Amino acid sequence: MDEEVRKNKFKTSEEWFKQAEYDLETAEAMFNAGRYIYTVFMCHLSIEKALKGLYAKKFRKSPPRIHNLNYFCEVLEIVLEKDLQEFIDNLNDLSVPIRYPDELEKLLNDYKKGDTLKVLEKTKELLLCLKGML
Repeated sequence: MDEEVRKNKFKTSEEWFKQAEYDLETAEAMFNAGRYIYTVFMCHLSIEKALKGLYAKKFRKSPPRIHNLNYFCEVLEIVLEKDLQEFIDNLNDLSVPIRYPDELEKLLNDYKKGDTLKVLEKTKELLLCLKGML
């Protein structure tokens, strides 16, 4: 491990991506358990950690403790295919209502199996794309 990394005690990009993979596996477990809002939450967390890994690699320092995916894409100057950028925009917008729902029953009704599966599959595609930027 690089001396500067050790001195600053920040997570390496590899560690961020390891955690992103783990969170994606957790999203799959939540999906299989029928816990769809937590599936989406873990998908967001997985992408957030991958972006933070790219941030740590590029800037060689710890990323800010924020959850805004678009912020990281801007700072990192990431240009994605249109469908993946739209997906990030959507996933970013879902973050607050999932973290802090106004009404649990309404949120549970909003997240059905089919739509959640699409989020999960698109997260896998996006994570693979971000890993390619390492």
